[in-house]
Amino acid sequence: MSPDPGPRAVRPVISTLDHRVEAATGYEIDTLWDRADRGLLDEPHTRLVELHRALTSAGMSVTFQRGVLERLSSGELPVDQALLRRIDLTVAVLKEDVEKRELAEARVIAALEPIEAAATRSTRGDGCERLPVVDHAALRGIAGGAVLHPQLLTNQRLVITASGSVIPYEHLERLEAAGLVSRDTSDDSPFASQPVTLTESGRASLAGLRPHTTIVPAPAVSPPQAGREPGRRR
Repeated sequence: MSPDPGPRAVRPVISTLDHRVEAATGYEIDTLWDRADRGLLDEPHTRLVELHRALTSAGMSVTFQRGVLERLSSGELPVDQALLRRIDLTVAVLKEDVEKRELAEARVIAALEPIEAAATRSTRGDGCERLPVVDHAALRGIAGGAVLHPQLLTNQRLVITASGSVIPYEHLERLEAAGLVSRDTSDDSPFASQPVTLTESGRASLAGLRPHTTIVPAPAVSPPQAGREPGRRR
């Protein structure tokens, strides 16, 4: 059964699928959840919310078990057989939770793709296709301010927008290759955070002023787990 955090619940965890869900539905996640609680969504969108909540719950479990593992290995506790057993058990639970999160991500994507397809079938009055929703969402997030952050413990690089959404590095590379975004590489050290901005072409695409650019959607990746989960700006 999908978790039900009750009416107007605020999510404590952000997933890398959030910007796709928001772009396809036209609502921020918290608003989308609230509309589902009030019965204002159709069946496909209601199902998407249920699956997204399950993904959030799975992400919380992964984050919790990772925190337990970090504490057990921090040096605060004496190293003995009891500690080793606790570490083994925590690793086993963490592995199971990661598998559950991956399954939850796949289910969200399966429910999301038909909604995305419906959103991209429409065309502008001048005959130009709309920007694909996943790319439109990424450009919209970057337009409000975004920084490419290194995740030191996981060796990942993720774009975090001012609104709190997460854009996978692979997606950023595709947008860069299409000439839609650029990043400040004046500090190219592996530990530097690099601001990401729209190019003139990216701003035109976001405004719908040029024909559709085909970009292969970035695959889903695990949400950032190094340190604290990025929060959503309200």
